[in-house]
Amino acid sequence: MLTDEYRYKILKELQQDPDISQRELAKRLSISLGKTNFCLKALIEKGLVKAGNFKMTPDKAKYLYLLTPKGIEERVSLTHRFLLRKMQEHEELTEEIERLRKETILMAQERH
Repeated sequence: MLTDEYRYKILKELQQDPDISQRELAKRLSISLGKTNFCLKALIEKGLVKAGNFKMTPDKAKYLYLLTPKGIEERVSLTHRFLLRKMQEHEELTEEIERLRKETILMAQERH
């Protein structure tokens, strides 16, 4: 259930905004609050994220999510894999667009 893509997105969001709430994280990722909670627990169990309460806040339910050194390494690795996958998708899409462009030109020529 915790795919590389979600692991990448969650680690990215947490690194940028460690005091994000689970509700806000779920909203940003367009996933359910339950799935967000499940994913965060999995990342904590894997030692990629450390969760702790704010000591000076009256809202004791609020957590701070920090990437561990292992979590930072994982984010770098995931970012690299994500980039490679997106570059491949871009290349395939570019080739498909070119095929469609040629097909459209041929079809237009056949009509005339």
